[in-house]
Amino acid sequence: MAGLLWDDVMWFFDPVDVGTLPDGFVPGTSVEDWQTVLDLVGEQGWAFEYREGETVLPLPRAEVVLSRPADAEQPYLLVWPTAGMLVIFRFYAAEEIDFDVDTREIQGQERLDAFCGFLRAVGRRLGKPVLIEHEGGGGSRPVFGFDVVADRVVPLWEPPPA
Repeated sequence: MAGLLWDDVMWFFDPVDVGTLPDGFVPGTSVEDWQTVLDLVGEQGWAFEYREGETVLPLPRAEVVLSRPADAEQPYLLVWPTAGMLVIFRFYAAEEIDFDVDTREIQGQERLDAFCGFLRAVGRRLGKPVLIEHEGGGGSRPVFGFDVVADRVVPLWEPPPA
């Protein structure tokens, strides 16, 4: 079970009101957690592409990516957990796994279920919460996320008035 119903969260996936790239994050991580996610991408058979700036390269180990000089090209990892759904991981710091998703690619219950499946896979493997918030939220107010204890994606907000 996804844990979320489309009718309850469709407001969050409105690109006009929310923005097209809500932020996902896993707080309290390490280089080893990043490597766990990189390994998970390969194990799940998700399509992916690693880039530094505009250059496509083989996927390096997490410690290599996270130890790059500050003035180097920005590394990021494009992952397609399912066809037509892109997740962009950004390697800002070892202490937090950051990613974006496109709200236009998550429309309807079936797509929401697929996205929740992705969040569950990451959260279960890390044993940590995976949180989603409005674009540019800065970690201050997650809307929903994978709850480790409940072992499912749960709402973390008060829905907007109807």
